[in-house]
Amino acid sequence: MSEKKVIGINEKPPIGQWIPLSIQHTFAMFSASVLVPVLVGIPASIVLLMNGIGTILFMFITKGRSPAYLGSSFAFLSPTFIVLAADGLGFQYALGGYVVAGAIFALTGLLVKFVGVEWIDAVLPPAAMGPIVALIGLELAGSAASTGQIVSANGGAIDMKCVLIFVFTLALAVIGQVVFKGFAAAIAILIAIVSGYALSAVLGMVDFGPVATAPLFEMPAFSAPKFDLAAIIIIIPACLTVISEHISHQIVTGQIVGKDLLRDPGLHRSMFADGLSTMISGLCGSVPTTTYGENIGVMAVTKVYSTWVIGGAAIFSMFLAFFGKVSAVINTIPGPVMGGISFLLYGMIAASGIRLLVDKQVDYSKPRNLAMTAVVFVTGLSGVAIQIGEVQLTGMCLATIIGIVMGFAMFVIDKMGLSNDAD
Repeated sequence: MSEKKVIGINEKPPIGQWIPLSIQHTFAMFSASVLVPVLVGIPASIVLLMNGIGTILFMFITKGRSPAYLGSSFAFLSPTFIVLAADGLGFQYALGGYVVAGAIFALTGLLVKFVGVEWIDAVLPPAAMGPIVALIGLELAGSAASTGQIVSANGGAIDMKCVLIFVFTLALAVIGQVVFKGFAAAIAILIAIVSGYALSAVLGMVDFGPVATAPLFEMPAFSAPKFDLAAIIIIIPACLTVISEHISHQIVTGQIVGKDLLRDPGLHRSMFADGLSTMISGLCGSVPTTTYGENIGVMAVTKVYSTWVIGGAAIFSMFLAFFGKVSAVINTIPGPVMGGISFLLYGMIAASGIRLLVDKQVDYSKPRNLAMTAVVFVTGLSGVAIQIGEVQLTGMCLATIIGIVMGFAMFVIDKMGLSNDAD
């Protein structure tokens, strides 16, 4: 089998390839990114616009060397709901919290510039980082299944049409990676989405009503933040989640593209860009942004790493923010289609964590490596949680913190000469 062509980070595909490759990335992030504004009760248009602007800003600050799409962050949902439910507060006060959280994120990036990233190698060795990266995909597996509507809700029956569409879309995406030739292999995910959508329409699973009523052109709804200390205190603990998520995403993306993104363009640049994007989003009336696992999965599957393509997805996202009917058409894509695609993309992220362990040749004859991998995995998958104020640390975020604590403990033990398995 001929090896699939790799489109490098700085490579600019011809426009005939650039457009479908960019649209493919937009489809991958769309359902998750618009779900956040739906849950908090704001128009999706402003979020799509700020996602696009944030991604372009990210590309500029990282000098086009770090392929990442910034979509809507789920980490802030829980504290946002608390702010919305509080007397005398509302979404504008949550926006003020986002601005402060983004500033903290950006300042953390500036701090990393001065302290460097060597501490990551010391406190997050491969035996801990591998399972953390894998957890990014594993903890999203349930979301892919529920989006695909292939799991029973409260013991109810599963619609076999949903199962058929889910399996068809997933199978076509997988087979496309193996069978399709040339450019078709690079857009196998897009082909699977369009084909799954067509099958859904044939089976009567697509509601075209919202498309007919959607406006052709609409201006995004901007709103200004208001600042309240109580709301800020509720929002900012979520920074722990997005900072650990950002580091993990940069590491797994680096593994996929074959570059050390923590050093080039540098973790300080990517963190500062992510934080600045969140600040601007909050100032304009949108939700915080974060690097998106869905788009990391697309890169892993397609071997298309071009920041030109990511930038094209950002431009298309901004286009959707102003053209209601186009956005409405994408919104009609049934859950089983996106669930089938997500099943593959999230699995690819999990596999990247396993690949990190293999590439780094982690020696599991050493008790420390076995213990760190075991504890990190169990922490992330067990459902155990720690409450800090109004924010709950669980899953990958808590596993990252535990991994850092264990890595630092092993570092101290080595420095004291107490370890029995040091090289």
